[in-house]
Amino acid sequence: MKKIGRKVAIITDDPGWHGEQLKSSLNNYGLESSYLSLTNCSLQIAGENSTIKLPDFDTLPLGVFVRGVPGGTLEQVIFRLNILHTLNNYGIVVYNSPKAIERTVDKPYTSITLAYSGLPTPKTWICESTKQANQIVEKEWIKNNKIIQKPLFGSQGIGIHLIDQATGLIYDEKFAGVYYLQEYIERKDDNFKDIRVLVVDGTAKAAMTRHSNDWITNRARGASCELLELNEKLSYLSETACKVLDIDYAGVDLIEDKNGSLHIIEVNSIPAWFGLQKVVNFNVSDCLIKSFIKKITKNNSLSACTN
Repeated sequence: MKKIGRKVAIITDDPGWHGEQLKSSLNNYGLESSYLSLTNCSLQIAGENSTIKLPDFDTLPLGVFVRGVPGGTLEQVIFRLNILHTLNNYGIVVYNSPKAIERTVDKPYTSITLAYSGLPTPKTWICESTKQANQIVEKEWIKNNKIIQKPLFGSQGIGIHLIDQATGLIYDEKFAGVYYLQEYIERKDDNFKDIRVLVVDGTAKAAMTRHSNDWITNRARGASCELLELNEKLSYLSETACKVLDIDYAGVDLIEDKNGSLHIIEVNSIPAWFGLQKVVNFNVSDCLIKSFIKKITKNNSLSACTN
């Protein structure tokens, strides 16, 4: 499989609205695309005759846009990322790169990297010991601080708990024996909102606030979206977060505390943009595909498509 084909692979198990948007934007560049599930791919390792098998692709794709990596066992997730790494090693543009996805899907790694880079992010504790975890939360409760317990891997606010002295620690298999604890950011007047900033190619493109009746403010959990004008501070924090994590595009989530200070909560390497699209005056998918095509062109893979 040496020859490069013209078709783009959109990695997803659930194309939906986002898949349709990407297909339409690619079509505007005269590029054909097909949806591809990582669960249907395979590798054959046999020295120089090693191959990667991608259903519906007779040749290697022109590029790969990662819209979703399905969950599973640790072994399954590693294998699926290995498919992306192998494509990358073949010289195919994978957007976002598998390394960037690994860095941001791993929430503890993201927290550590942001903190070491001097970026404001909530105080976080990570440990395996139940005894240590209980000591941490009890110490914080004495100071009247609330604690959030999160799974190491997850999205859309699923599996996140606000724990107090009544509930105590949550014991759930989704936490896989590791306690990822984070201070709860008190918001002004208990106004449950956060900020999502879209960063593409190192530049903040747009921002929105997500408002909720609950402390979890994901749009998928019912939050409403409202356009927010970007300012220097918001742009700087979001762009710097993407720079230190070395990521092509991302949805950066921030919370403003009761004193007006911003805290970076998460950096999403496979962000949804349905809510953002509702409030901005440009096509988000076109913006992403323009960046994607630029990387392919720079990779000298698009010569047949630029005539």
